[in-house]
Amino acid sequence: MQGHPTHTLIFWKWQGVVCFIPWPHTPVGRGKAVADLVLKDLIPQCGQGQRGAGVYEGSGGVRARAAWPLLPPPPHPQLSPAAWPQASSRLGRSQGRGISQGWSQPVLARQSERQHSPSGTAELAAARAWRGSVAMSPLLYYALPALGSYVMLSIFFLRRPRLLHTPWVPAFYPRLGAHRGGSGERLENTMEAMENSMAQRADLLELDCQLTRDGVVVVSHDENLSRQSGMNRDVGSLDFEELPLYKEELEVYFSPGRFAHGSDRHMMRLEDLFRRFPRMPMSVEVKGENDELIHKIAGLVRRFDRSEITIWASEKSSIMKKCKAANPEMPFSFTTSRGFWLLLLYYLGLLPFIPIPERFFICFLPTIINRTYFPFSCPGLNHLAAVVSKWFIMRKSLIQHLERRGVQVIFWCLNEESDFEVAFRLGATGIITDYPTALRRYLDTQGAAARAS
Repeated sequence: MQGHPTHTLIFWKWQGVVCFIPWPHTPVGRGKAVADLVLKDLIPQCGQGQRGAGVYEGSGGVRARAAWPLLPPPPHPQLSPAAWPQASSRLGRSQGRGISQGWSQPVLARQSERQHSPSGTAELAAARAWRGSVAMSPLLYYALPALGSYVMLSIFFLRRPRLLHTPWVPAFYPRLGAHRGGSGERLENTMEAMENSMAQRADLLELDCQLTRDGVVVVSHDENLSRQSGMNRDVGSLDFEELPLYKEELEVYFSPGRFAHGSDRHMMRLEDLFRRFPRMPMSVEVKGENDELIHKIAGLVRRFDRSEITIWASEKSSIMKKCKAANPEMPFSFTTSRGFWLLLLYYLGLLPFIPIPERFFICFLPTIINRTYFPFSCPGLNHLAAVVSKWFIMRKSLIQHLERRGVQVIFWCLNEESDFEVAFRLGATGIITDYPTALRRYLDTQGAAARAS
C-alpha cells in the first residue's frame, strides 16, 4: 500500500443507525487517532455512539468494502452481505436511480434500520405524506383561489343579475290567479266561474284546453270526461255539440272533501272566452302532443291580438317546443325538466351567467304536499317529496334572482291563508288559487295594513 493514497472509513452506530465517514489521505496507523478526533471533537453528538468495528483503512475504498463483514451483522436478514449488490440495484431503481448509481452498503444499512424499526416506519410515513403534500401544493395553490373567486363572483351576480342580463319587461303582474277559473267557488272551466273570478279582480285566468272531433278548442282539464260529467268518453271522440254537461257538483282537486256547485254546467269554447274577456291575461296549458290543438290555440291568440298576455304552459319540454314554434311571440313558462335544470344551475352557482328565455316560473308550493296535494299514492313518498322539494325550491335568494331578471314566480295551487303568507314572504309575484274570493280578501287586508303602517 506504500505509494498509494489511503482512505479511512470511520463506522459507528448511533440510535440504531449504522453511520460512516470517509476520511481520505489518512496514513495507516493513525486511523485510531483520527477516529477519536472525529467522534469526540468534530461530531460531539455522536460521542455517545457505539463504534461498530473501529477504523478500517484501504486504498480507494477496496479494503473498506472487503472489511465490511467485520462489522456487526445487519439488523435484517434480507440485507445480508451476499444480498448487498442485488438490494442496491433494486433500491436504486425504485428511487429513480440507475444501476450504476446504486447505494453503498452503509446507506442500505441505514435504510434497512429505518424501515424495520417503529421510529423509522413513522419517519418514512411522514416523509411520504410530506412528498404527497408537496405534489398537491401546486394544484391547491391555483385551485383554491380560483374556486374562491368563482364563488364570490357567483354570489355577486346572483344579487345583481342586471349587470349581466337585460331583465324582461312584464306586460302584466298576476297577483291573483284563478285556477281553472276558480274551481272552488264555481264549477271549473265554465263561463260562470270566469265571471266570478273577474268580479274578484283576478289578474290571471289559468285553464287547460282540449280539441273536439270537429276541431273546436274547448276549455277542459281532462281529456276523458268521466270525472267531470260521468261519461266515459274522450273529448276528441265527440263533436262540440255532443259534449255532455258537467256534474252538478265537482270535488275541488286541491281541497279534498270540498265541493263546488254552479248553475252553469256547459263546457265552453276558448274562442268564446277570448271574445268575452279580450284583454284578460290567461295561462293556457297544453297536456297532450296534439299538433292541431297547438296550432289552433296559436291561431286564436293571433286572431284576438293577445300574444303578449297569453302564456304557453306545459309540463313537457317536447310540447313546449311545438308551442313556441307555433307562436313564438307568446311568453312561456318553465317545463318540469327546465325547472330541474334551473335548480341545478342555481346550486352550482352558474345561474347568474346563463340566459333565461322563460318569463314565468309557475310551480307548486312544497308546503301543500301531503296536505292538499298528493302527487304519489304512497304516504311515505309524499312526505319525502315534501321535505326534499321544500329544501330545494323554497330559496328566497333564487326567487329574488328570478324576479330581478323579470321572471315572474307564481305558486299554485294555494287555498289556505297560511300558504298565501308563505308564498308572498318568499317573494312570489302571485298565487294561483281555487278560491279567488279568499285570496282577494287576503290581498286587500295586507294592502290596507301596509298603507296604515
